[in-house]
Amino acid sequence: MNIRHYVAAADFVSLANASSGFLAVVMVATGDLILAAKFILLAVIFDSVDGWVARKTNRVDEHGFGTNMDSLSDVISFGVAPGMLLFCACQSYSIPYLNILVALLIVICGILRLSRFNVLADSSDVPGGDKFVGLPIPITALILGSFYLSGMFRMDLALIIMAVIAVLMISTIEYPKFRGMLLMAGGSVLIIGTILPQNISSAIAYLPAKLLFIFTIIYVIIVPLMELYGRLHRSGPHVR
Repeated sequence: MNIRHYVAAADFVSLANASSGFLAVVMVATGDLILAAKFILLAVIFDSVDGWVARKTNRVDEHGFGTNMDSLSDVISFGVAPGMLLFCACQSYSIPYLNILVALLIVICGILRLSRFNVLADSSDVPGGDKFVGLPIPITALILGSFYLSGMFRMDLALIIMAVIAVLMISTIEYPKFRGMLLMAGGSVLIIGTILPQNISSAIAYLPAKLLFIFTIIYVIIVPLMELYGRLHRSGPHVR
């Protein structure tokens, strides 16, 4: 069957996502890690737009072509690209090969996360349309990209944070989906503010990246803490 039979407008946005991820890898290879971090953050914007485009164009994806396009693009942009960025950014870390192991963990857990998502997409096992099973994979780009561009990057913290992020992706913790145009617009403004060239004082220039990093970390941490609190509350003793 001709490829044009499957491709829709939303798929071109997914290709822009994949292209951003590939360019991030190219920038890592050339040693420009700042531009690499900006490209993986740009991929997040394209990833958040493709679903909106599919809904606005009333796409009927009966073959699952769009879902597979989205997942394959995400593997590049939010698995391979962040893994490469972390590997190069932490090359001089005191523990040899730890950067390679954590980078590989990001890629492996990202592939597992996306494979599970595709399997559950049409299954009744999905907990609900308003939640993700496991941490969504674009968080790898948001966390690592904003952390690297925030002016407060530390190799030891980056390796610990990204190892935790990788494990949370394959967990069964249910993360709420981002909803509402105001929230999406606010996130996009922060990402754009982070990736734009800055010709002002460093304190102000780093602000969007710092805010993006802090807000994303809060999202990552608060959900497991709330779930743990709920379990402890339900299983605790009932004192009268």
